[in-house]
Amino acid sequence: MTTIVHAAGAAELLAAIPVLTGFTPRDSLVLLPFRGARTAGALRFDLPASATPAPTAAAPLPAVPVPAAPGPSAAEFAATAIGLACRVPDTDALAIAVYADGSSAPGEALPAAALVDELIGRAQACELHVVEALFVGGGSWADYRDPASASRPLTEVPPPPSVPGFAGPAPDQFSGTELPSPGLFAAESVGRALLAVERVLGPAVPGRRRPPATERTDPRARETALLLDDLPSFLEEALDSPEALSPFATAALVWVLNRPALRDVALVQWASSIDRGDRALAAQLSHGTRGSAVPSNIGGILIGDGPRPDGDRLGVALALVRRTVALAPRETRGGPLAAAGWLSWACGRSTHAARYLDQAEAVDPGLTFAQLLRTVVDAGMLPRWSFRAAA
Repeated sequence: MTTIVHAAGAAELLAAIPVLTGFTPRDSLVLLPFRGARTAGALRFDLPASATPAPTAAAPLPAVPVPAAPGPSAAEFAATAIGLACRVPDTDALAIAVYADGSSAPGEALPAAALVDELIGRAQACELHVVEALFVGGGSWADYRDPASASRPLTEVPPPPSVPGFAGPAPDQFSGTELPSPGLFAAESVGRALLAVERVLGPAVPGRRRPPATERTDPRARETALLLDDLPSFLEEALDSPEALSPFATAALVWVLNRPALRDVALVQWASSIDRGDRALAAQLSHGTRGSAVPSNIGGILIGDGPRPDGDRLGVALALVRRTVALAPRETRGGPLAAAGWLSWACGRSTHAARYLDQAEAVDPGLTFAQLLRTVVDAGMLPRWSFRAAA
């Protein structure tokens, strides 16, 4: 669904930003690309404290960035940020908003003023009209292009506009990464189920002790193993009722997400369809047995290339994986956490992705998928579908 908000002036525009991003930005630069009179989404960047910030990731509809790395100048930062805004189709104007601690006394420059000057200059060089350039901080807001005017209290900014289905903005861009708390009994049930599944399928992760074969095998574990014979159907059914997944089904998902080839099938399918999942599984099996190449329209999804995925579907998959992480034994959480990182990145939430990757690497420092995704996130790269219209 496309979110449409109306803003008649600077205060109304500031009220709309938490709706467009989904949170109240903190220490952030936000760019709002416009197509004519309508905004095309929001691009958010980490705002470095120094006067020479480094570029971070940004994405339309909505975005959360990756941590900045020191190095580039304000001019280089502005070139990168405006370049990303220009990638949003049909952009002809933009608004700039800086969220930072502090304020300025009358006659003093606003925080990040030099950076905003670079952004305005770069935008004008790219023939983009700058609608607004605003600062928010210290309980007030001000206009960068009218430094002589006094700061105005945030109480003048109206509440965020009401949007159907939107419960309200999160407190900041980091909100939402906390894992659910399913309870000790539920976690113990999944742990016991995973031990039973491992007696049939083998250890979930390398180095994990396989339960002795002399122990009784729970028949439910054998039934669960049979479900994985049709992996795409299992993955699709898991999306239908993520909160009602049985301990054995959750254990199977833990096992799947710790198997690189099967994890890739899951991510491809959740970002597309069960039919694409079938093709991804066939490609992985063919690649493993005959060494044939994985088709680009399958493997491309993992690098963010292809049609924009259904946001609701990705959201359900992320909720499913987050619940799986919370229920899994700690030493088996690496694969599910990396999958949560990828799903967050696929949604344009690079800050969330970085949080999950931190946890994945703490569990398994040698997890290759997490290392590769970390490189992508730290480089500020976003899925190409972030800059494409929804199908």
